[in-house]
Amino acid sequence: MADLRHYAAMAQVPNDLPPTTGRVPVVELFQPGKVVHVCAPMVRYSKLPFRALVRRYNCDLAFSPMIIAESFVKSLKARDSEFTTNSADRPLVVQFAARDGVTLADAAEIVAPYSDGVDLNCGCPQRWAMAEGYGSCLLKNPELVSDMVRQARARVSDKDFSVSIKIRLHKDLRETVDMCQKAEHAGVSWIAVHGRTPTQRGEPVNTEAISLIKQSLSIPVIANGDIKNLEDVRRVQSLTGVDGVMAARGILQNPGMYAGYDQTPLQCVQDWVDISLKLGTHFTCFHHHLMYMFERVTPKSEKRVFNALTSTAAVLDYLEEHYGVSYNPDSAVNNKSLPTQNGYADTDNISLCFDS
Repeated sequence: MADLRHYAAMAQVPNDLPPTTGRVPVVELFQPGKVVHVCAPMVRYSKLPFRALVRRYNCDLAFSPMIIAESFVKSLKARDSEFTTNSADRPLVVQFAARDGVTLADAAEIVAPYSDGVDLNCGCPQRWAMAEGYGSCLLKNPELVSDMVRQARARVSDKDFSVSIKIRLHKDLRETVDMCQKAEHAGVSWIAVHGRTPTQRGEPVNTEAISLIKQSLSIPVIANGDIKNLEDVRRVQSLTGVDGVMAARGILQNPGMYAGYDQTPLQCVQDWVDISLKLGTHFTCFHHHLMYMFERVTPKSEKRVFNALTSTAAVLDYLEEHYGVSYNPDSAVNNKSLPTQNGYADTDNISLCFDS
């Protein structure tokens, strides 16, 4: 299966790497009576292999990790390493961190032949991002956000190509509503709302704020924050009336959550092994995803042993010995669940690098 990489807006694409076909209009996913299930953009984690995995488990829409638009546009190396997809990786939204309209439009033009939309990150609360003028820093400048949306929309002529934004809340919700309405007027396709302010971390998600935003707009709204199972999906949709939900930490810990599994099914582990190894996933990524999947369902003592493994061969030996999982793309494993450990396990050796 050949990876598809688009190297530059004006660069020649190799003959064996044609643009993908059959664009999926993202806005058409939002239908009355349906809640769209979304896999969030996650630095280092929501890459092609994981997107392929969650698509097997009722995930309707997947995001790339956040990509710095300026580097992506200027650097061949950045384009080659940061964006990988294939013909089955649809519908796909590529998220960018940007701080001016021309750069976002350039990046959108580059990925347009290989994706179904771009998203502007207006929610990342990390200090480095805000110091560079990215992420939550943009919440202070709704006119700039609207201009970036407008320029990206104008650059890609295909009306089915979406331009969206992902935001956090202002302390004054009137500012959030104003920003969203200005973005809608500028042509934004839909908006994802993380229901916390940039300074909040573990506080409860503000569903009343998300509901207010939804009521103030005529475009689709997606709720993000603390979505860990289908019960959370139903609860948040009932409270807010949103058109979709977006999961980060929850879907890492249980990639089968949108298919109704309360904990990671063993089939999901088998699928991850087969998909990730077939696509040549780096060991650290391969291992960390499994660490997340086992985080809440294995004893602390077992977790320490597994987390300390240092090679793909060692991980495969462990999985085969303990769970009967081995690398075989054609294997079939029953959808039984992994053993449950009461309570929440610790998160040693796991670093969260996304706006969950």
